[in-house]
Formats: sequence, structure tokens, C-alpha cells
Amino acid sequence: MAVTAQEIRQTYPLPVYNYRVEIGGVAIAFSEVSGLSIGHEVATYKESTTGGGGPGPRVIHMPSQPTAPKITLKKGIVREQSIKTLFNWINSISLNLVEKKDIFIRLCDEAGAPVISWRAINAFPTKLDAPSFDSKSNDVAIESMELQADRVTIEAA
Repeated sequence: MAVTAQEIRQTYPLPVYNYRVEIGGVAIAFSEVSGLSIGHEVATYKESTTGGGGPGPRVIHMPSQPTAPKITLKKGIVREQSIKTLFNWINSISLNLVEKKDIFIRLCDEAGAPVISWRAINAFPTKLDAPSFDSKSNDVAIESMELQADRVTIEAA
């Protein structure tokens, strides 16, 4: 069991609430980030077993093309800041013209220094959702943006 502060820093998992998001080099506060996944499609091959290997075809599963991650970013609406960032980005899309950006999600230690970063490469917005409105609620207005990226990489600080 870790007993010193240094041992605790090195062996205990980092909390998920201490992170920051950078879109195109600009830090933007988000309340939730999801969809940072690295995966591959699976191809199925069937081989004939006519050489005495047993009944039926032999089925083999192999990794194939990488799957494109779909990342979801959620943030509270803060007057003009929301229009300047997410809305302008998705509004700038036209036929075959989109500004792709690298997005960094940096998990930080207790001092705010990045420890590990997820980098979404060539991300672009595909959907922007307005908050749900309810006259009986006093929740914060949260907008949500979905992004498509080429791939996600993980980098240590």
C-alpha cells in the first residue's frame, strides 16, 4: 500500500474530472467528453477443410479497417461563447468543404499538468444539438456536438 504522497501520485488512478479540451489549439471548457475509442472492423473468412481437417468450413476472424471514432462533446451554453465556437464551426461546412481540426483531450494531475492525452486527428462536426427545454427544470442548458475523426491516438505527457 502506498504511504507517501509521491507513491500515491505514481500508483493511484487519476480522477476523470480534471481534464481540458483543445480544439485547433484553443482550450474550450466542456462538461463531458465521450467516444474516444480505438477499434477495428472484423473480417470473417471461411476456409474449406476438404483435406481431412474435420467437417464444415473453418471460420477465421481477422481485424480489418480501423473504425472512425465518433466523439461527443457537451458543454454549458455561455452567452456568445457558444456561437463563436461550436456553431460557427458546424455552420462553416459546405459541400466538400470542411475545416478539419485536431482535438486534444488532456487528462491532468492534481496540479493541472497533463499526464496523458488523447488526440482526435482530422475531426470535423457532424451534428450540433440544442439543449432540451423544460419550464419545470432549473438545469443548466447543455449543448452537444458530435464529431467524426480519422483516428484517435494516445500520447503520454
